[in-house]
Amino acid sequence: MTTAARPTFEPARGGRGKGEGDLSQLSKQYSSRDLPSHTKIKYRQTTQDAPEEVRSRDFRRDLEDRERVAVREKTRDRPPREHTTSSSSSSSLSKKPRLDQIPAANLDADDPLTDEDDDDSDDDSDDENAALQAELDKIK
Repeated sequence: MTTAARPTFEPARGGRGKGEGDLSQLSKQYSSRDLPSHTKIKYRQTTQDAPEEVRSRDFRRDLEDRERVAVREKTRDRPPREHTTSSSSSSSLSKKPRLDQIPAANLDADDPLTDEDDDDSDDDSDDENAALQAELDKIK
């Protein structure tokens, strides 16, 4: 075995030399981590929803008031709707049929469910035809 494995009968003892009597007087320096911190509790101010304010507040009424204001602003920004019989009948014709209203015999796996592309292409072709006719009239 090595000598490091042997027990120490005379351990080193401090405090007998010059300036070693009181170990706290060795150094006058101390770390900021040794100082006490967070020694005071912050309390909520009156505008920060203190418990007294929260108990006396009616949240349901506040919510309903804010919802009413939001609905008013939303309807004010939107233009008014026209309620005429002709527009309602034309809007019912322009609505897409629901899938459950279409008979199963008319459904085909290859056919699209709606005719949006056909409507758009018809409108585009009508516009294009009108533009071409106008150009032909200018040339003549």
